Amino acid sequence: MPANKFGTFGFIHTGIEAHGLYVTRDSKYMVISNRGEGSISLLRFSDNKIVAKIKIPGGGSPDMGGITADGKQFWVSGRYNGVVYVFDLEHRKFLKSIKVGKEPHGLALYPQPGRYSLGHTGILR
Repeated sequence: MPANKFGTFGFIHTGIEAHGLYVTRDSKYMVISNRGEGSISLLRFSDNKIVAKIKIPGGGSPDMGGITADGKQFWVSGRYNGVVYVFDLEHRKFLKSIKVGKEPHGLALYPQPGRYSLGHTGILR
């Protein structure tokens, strides 16, 4: 099908400086890191609605990361804060920051389910 036959596209506001996109293990949601506002958003695919926004207390800079193999947590580098952030996807809450050093840019979690790599931080399907 030619690209001009795909239909009309819209805009979904997720957060300031949306940066990384991650599909949950059950493929029902997309996790979006909002680097400019220190949060992540959960987009529900069935209706393209943002169903949750989880903020980092005091702000932050979630950049690139990954979802754990069991699908319960999202780990993401804090690009401008020298940390890694951990989010609980099951209960939709921020868990902790782990100091790691200057400007971590990306985080790959292994092992991951899947056979084919789709991206730069270990996204596999």
